[in-house]
Amino acid sequence: MTIALILVVLLIIGTPVGVALGLAGLAGMFSIGGLHFASLAPAKVFNGLNIFPFLAMPFFILAGEIMNHTGITSRLVQFSQALVGHFRGGLAHSNMVASVFFSGITGAATADAAAFGRTLVPAMVEQGYSRPYACAVTAAGSIIGPTIPPSGLMVVYGSLMGVSIGGLFATGILPGLLICLVCMAIIAVFAKRKNLPKAAQRASLRQLLGHFKGSLLALLMPLIILGGIVSGIVTPTEAASVAVAYALFIGSVVYRNLSFAALFRMLISTAQISAVIYLIIGAASIFGWWLSFNQIPQFIATFISQLSDNPSVILLLIIGLLLVVGMIMDINAMLIILAPVLVPLTEQIGMDPLHAGIIFVLALNISLMTPPVGACLFVLSSVTGEKLERISAELMPFLIGQLILLMFLAFTPEVTLFIPRLLGY
Repeated sequence: MTIALILVVLLIIGTPVGVALGLAGLAGMFSIGGLHFASLAPAKVFNGLNIFPFLAMPFFILAGEIMNHTGITSRLVQFSQALVGHFRGGLAHSNMVASVFFSGITGAATADAAAFGRTLVPAMVEQGYSRPYACAVTAAGSIIGPTIPPSGLMVVYGSLMGVSIGGLFATGILPGLLICLVCMAIIAVFAKRKNLPKAAQRASLRQLLGHFKGSLLALLMPLIILGGIVSGIVTPTEAASVAVAYALFIGSVVYRNLSFAALFRMLISTAQISAVIYLIIGAASIFGWWLSFNQIPQFIATFISQLSDNPSVILLLIIGLLLVVGMIMDINAMLIILAPVLVPLTEQIGMDPLHAGIIFVLALNISLMTPPVGACLFVLSSVTGEKLERISAELMPFLIGQLILLMFLAFTPEVTLFIPRLLGY
């Protein structure tokens, strides 16, 4: 309880998540065996980070930075607008479609929320959408990115639990597309009531082909990544480096708008983002070791299993825990701490490892847009200046729709496993 209190207090006073986890874990190790145990902390950090697939994350981040700089985002938005802009609420629909296309570039919900918060939200407001609604649409679409490959969260889960990262990538394709369809259906249902604007006319076939041609190079990236992994030509880590090489080629040879100065700034940005993620993972390794030493994961697993022996109830309890905890703390840290605790429970109730993985990822991603402390909400609030509570109010229909979809996917593994099985996983 003392260690838990230290962690909570550190988080309340605004200590960065990685630092808070590290200090709480260090205090826990000291409480077990004094300085002798505490001196083992650096080794625990090293062991927690010494996982080769983790190298994929900075490569994916750098590829996204390069693609964003070269103007791919605007091309994807224009193509999305040409596809669905003629519907009522066309720009809101375009936001969702662009999130699907954009998923092959970043693989992080907060990155998508920040990018579209700076570009699409002002465009939607200019067309007559309320700012809270524009932010809500962007928040709802932001979790599509880390669901459709590549996904940093899937890399972490697969690396930790020994599950095929390529298989997880394949498992995320259909759920990501279903999230997009559900959100677009919600937009369509409320479009007339909210009197959402639409484009004056449908894009012509020539215009559509022109926008497709302009965004084709971006659309090829996820195909190259997933195709290389599925075919066995490259590992996920090698695929990430191929994505960087591809992005560099587009920026320097095709678009010719990538300078050495800009690349240097992107390398610094990638290092900063990666350092934050790795700090959290390393610190969570210390805290996770302390939890394991005290057999807290076993206690939690036993407690949940004693509440019910019904597999459906156990699955609902797991999802509920992920949703609640994901709202409060960094989802990478929570995945590292909770996955070793909860995955044995999913095995106990007979869940396929890939199915369990995508449910973990979906639940934690949804928690990022869940009021009152979802990270994507804070990102959009800071980027647009809109009040958090107003965004949350407009977000409710999307949140309810995505939670219903999560439950549907949790209890129909055939849907999530269709593509992986088709590809031989």
